[in-house]
Amino acid sequence: MAVKVIKPGLSTTVQDLGRPGYYHIGIPLSGGMDRLALKAANLLVGNKEGAAVLEAVFMGPELQFTDDATVAVTGAELPPKVNGEARETWTSFKVKKGQTLSFDFLKKGARAYIAISGGIDVPVVLGSRSTYTLGALGGFKGRKLEAGDKLPVGKGRGAKEGRSIPEKLRRAPGMPAELRMLPGLYWHRITAEAGKHFFTDTWKVAPEADRIGYRFRGGRPLEFVPREQPFGAGSDPSNIVDACYPYGSIQVPGGTEPIVLHRDAVSGGGYFMVGTVISADMDLIGQLQPHTPARFVEVTMAQALKARRDQAKLYDKLKASL
Repeated sequence: MAVKVIKPGLSTTVQDLGRPGYYHIGIPLSGGMDRLALKAANLLVGNKEGAAVLEAVFMGPELQFTDDATVAVTGAELPPKVNGEARETWTSFKVKKGQTLSFDFLKKGARAYIAISGGIDVPVVLGSRSTYTLGALGGFKGRKLEAGDKLPVGKGRGAKEGRSIPEKLRRAPGMPAELRMLPGLYWHRITAEAGKHFFTDTWKVAPEADRIGYRFRGGRPLEFVPREQPFGAGSDPSNIVDACYPYGSIQVPGGTEPIVLHRDAVSGGGYFMVGTVISADMDLIGQLQPHTPARFVEVTMAQALKARRDQAKLYDKLKASL
């Protein structure tokens, strides 16, 4: 079967769980920014957890179905409609041949995940169907969806409609969002007072927040410990000799606006990293709208590993609920 794109939405791409293994040659992970929501959507329609779905940002697409299918929408609260009739999020529902799936206005969050039984059956590129738009790689022709596109869909397994995930298992950021982080290798580059302010200040998501990185504003500028810049590092105190950027690392160009590098980020460069947001909280960042307040919270490695285990337990409970 195929799904015809009537309206593409603001920015809708094909994503799965990403393509690890190529970061060392500059190809980012890509994949869904809210991995828990992506997995949940797939489970609801009977797909494997890593099947390809649609990730819609702020505004949903309008899709016409050429065959019957089971659909689920998770992540952001972007209410779906079938031929104009409302359907629930985080709940599987049927769309019949010839019917149209559309969406109401966004109520909460930033990214919705639209799973269709059988999964979006675009070609696998370097082990993944995820779209990396900067490199025109993967997904549907390496780009965002456009009106008139016809998305191939695999054969589904006949999942039942009405399957739902309890609200207590739907993880979402708080207000303000608390992003746990480990101070990084370059923490010594800022003064003790600057480090204290970094954690006590409330930041806000800047409009320049996307799949590459989330920029934050509103906190006090960082003060750097004076030093003679090493050869190859450039003149600004925030510059370093080029180094690798881990997924979730926080660079602060000029010491003013932290940027958390996300799924489509470059793998290295010349800005120092103040720390790294733990893997358990990266999903939350993908659901932050511009101007949302946020705080960075310092944790230890032991606390970060426990958070990862807790995230895995939450997912196990989610699967068990179905």
